[in-house]
Amino acid sequence: MKRFVPLLAALSALLLPGLAAAAAPGIPALVVEGQPGGQSYSLTLQLLILMTAVTLLPSILLMMTAFTRIVIVLAILRQAIGAGQAPPNQVLVGLALFLTFFVMGPVISTINTEAVQPYMAGTIETTEALQRAVVPLKQFMLEQTRESDIATFVGIAGGEGYDSPEDVPLSVLVPAFATSELKTAFQIGFLLFIPFVIIDLVVASVLMSMGMMMLSPVLISLPFKIMLFVLVDGWSLVMGTLAASFFR
Repeated sequence: MKRFVPLLAALSALLLPGLAAAAAPGIPALVVEGQPGGQSYSLTLQLLILMTAVTLLPSILLMMTAFTRIVIVLAILRQAIGAGQAPPNQVLVGLALFLTFFVMGPVISTINTEAVQPYMAGTIETTEALQRAVVPLKQFMLEQTRESDIATFVGIAGGEGYDSPEDVPLSVLVPAFATSELKTAFQIGFLLFIPFVIIDLVVASVLMSMGMMMLSPVLISLPFKIMLFVLVDGWSLVMGTLAASFFR
């Protein structure tokens, strides 16, 4: 978890200018008057917006990392095995988070070295720290995003394209990256589903040929699917393949 702190700190810098502006004079504020002889409280609108944005930061952060692809593939894998809620949602999310930390390790280290540490040392300003932090994160997203998805959102925004991938703004790159991650996750999930579907078809055919129509094929195929997954060391293969898919 500590390795993820620099990335959180860097993205939180997006909100720092709003906090500084909240202290400026003449800014509208929400004032709550106390009882007679009591105390009055004032909350600037910028600070209120800042507090709201902080609550949304984890969701924004997860959509800009490897988490989306990983958690979707793990959910599809659980559905393909057909073991109900095993493993439970908490386990899947935990696996996805720590595998995300592993995949994002180089990006986090770069942000920490080039942006967070100089900013905390006072050698660079907030704006420069933010610009340095965004560069490796954008590079990661660009490597995982299809050009067709970027072109789609550029067309929706009414743009005419950019001279280089680095010129693509986050407002276009983030939705394009999320779309590409969803597409890739479902492609991997499709490949994972095939062997389990084959087992279901074989078991259903055998039961039908034996005249056992009332027996559920899913109930019979489940132990075979679990046994196959364990024999091929499925969890290691899936985790390794997921991690390797980000370093192509």
